[in-house]
Amino acid sequence: MAAGDVVEQQEQPWNRQRLRSTNERLLLDRLRASGAASRAQLARDTGLSKPTVSSALASLESAGLVREAGTHAPERGRTAVLYAPDPAAGHALGIDIGRSWLRVAVADLDGTVVARSDVRNRARSSGALADLVVTTARQVVAGSGVAPEEVVHAVVGTPGVYDEKQRRVRYAMHLPGWGRAGLFDRMRAELGVPLEVHNDANLAALGEYTYGVGAGSRLFAYILIGTGLGMGVVSEGRLFTGAHGLAGEIGFLPWPGQQKPARLEDAVSGVAVVEAARRFGMSGQLTAKAVFDAARQGNDAAVRAVRLEGERIAYTVAAAAAVLDPDLVVLGGGVGHSVDLLLQPVRDNLRALTPLRPRIAPSRLGEDAVLLGAVATALDTARDVVFERRSAAS
Repeated sequence: MAAGDVVEQQEQPWNRQRLRSTNERLLLDRLRASGAASRAQLARDTGLSKPTVSSALASLESAGLVREAGTHAPERGRTAVLYAPDPAAGHALGIDIGRSWLRVAVADLDGTVVARSDVRNRARSSGALADLVVTTARQVVAGSGVAPEEVVHAVVGTPGVYDEKQRRVRYAMHLPGWGRAGLFDRMRAELGVPLEVHNDANLAALGEYTYGVGAGSRLFAYILIGTGLGMGVVSEGRLFTGAHGLAGEIGFLPWPGQQKPARLEDAVSGVAVVEAARRFGMSGQLTAKAVFDAARQGNDAAVRAVRLEGERIAYTVAAAAAVLDPDLVVLGGGVGHSVDLLLQPVRDNLRALTPLRPRIAPSRLGEDAVLLGAVATALDTARDVVFERRSAAS
């Protein structure tokens, strides 16, 4: 027995199964974190003896949790078989519910999206939207070729904050009726999958940390600017959500409106960009995208509206910087897609507002940030569920 085999030195019969499971999980986590490896490499990395590694790998392979992934031929010595986690051992479902779009994806345990669908949200009631979510999710799973029972966990991103006790979403102002109790219970039952509900800005922040520009950041804030305004905060790789899940609801910050007290969300959003453009003289059927496109063409009213939005975003960044001291602020959401026009006005105005100047960057994930954050969050649980199920079965 190797000196490093701490977990192997326990010989109580009642504990042997737990020790075997611990060793198997240790090896699986090492393979997932650092990539394919041989038995000898795994023994060196974990401190387990080679016989223990061989036994654990055989169990993991029998359970369908790892597979052979090629060979390694060293300069001296025998060719070694490499092992890697089997990504098809289970799957997770990510869902992004937005005012304009519904996005759904199925991913394997490596995080690779194997099927997805983006559909327009034309639902006119909360019940119709719940139906659309269930129907779309079922279609995506069916189109993925994955058996429904192999999808072991789902995560939904939605505007607002999910109240676990009351089992409903609060503060989803832009989705009428979405605060009705029982909607997510109904979706869970109809999908037949355990389903978590999270704020969309929080998931976007996690998505950006896992797959995008936030990787490696000690503390960063993701500001989601679209139909509404939200912020997700990731500290040391973990979400900061506050005592009641409301951290990051910066849209509720007061904003000095001209006619009546207003919220920051009224000033920093796609709707605000359109309203500003109209005040400056633009007409016709306007969207935030149309205003930004016009600004790129030099339209004076559009340029002024974009400049004003930059000033207001700078105010938002200044508030976040003063409270959080982030090393990075990521701008995302629908308005965030036009960061090429906004970055310089934001930086210029930030210098005038505060001596605190975190690095500001556009989202690398764009419109996929919430969806990929939902996938990443679902995978955290799915990997545990799959390991427990398959280990018990084998």
